[in-house]
Amino acid sequence: MIKRKGIVATLVIVSALGSGAVFAEEVEKIIEARQSFMQLYSFNLGLVGEMAKGKTEYDADIAANAAQNLLALAKMNTSPMWPQGSSKADAGLEEVTSALPEIWTTYPKVSEKHNDLTAALETFATVAGKDLASLRGGMKAVGDGCKGCHQDFRAKKEDK
Repeated sequence: MIKRKGIVATLVIVSALGSGAVFAEEVEKIIEARQSFMQLYSFNLGLVGEMAKGKTEYDADIAANAAQNLLALAKMNTSPMWPQGSSKADAGLEEVTSALPEIWTTYPKVSEKHNDLTAALETFATVAGKDLASLRGGMKAVGDGCKGCHQDFRAKKEDK
């Protein structure tokens, strides 16, 4: 009987250790997915940002499509990409992510900030393809929307 309890205890410990490794591996995949998602934002923002700065020629079709892409990204349900335990404060993730634990500890503040970004992008999507002046006029609110989360919920580059 004692031998059987020892085997069961060992199996429980091995299972717990194994599931922790699986969880850590899954969390890193989730973080990779959300970082890829953010790169889509960055790519589309780069297209309109370069136009707004005069670094590339304004193209109404490209601007309108990029703005629509940004709005589509903002409307996606990304909650599975943000599980608790996936911040830079969590063990083993210090160098993997810039997400601060305040995303979860101050919730729903992050959702409110995201709603602000979505509202800015809804407006931006209606004006980006009109002309350069309209594109430039919409960029500030979009930038402020992005900054709303990045300022409060992402570690600064030097802190990473």
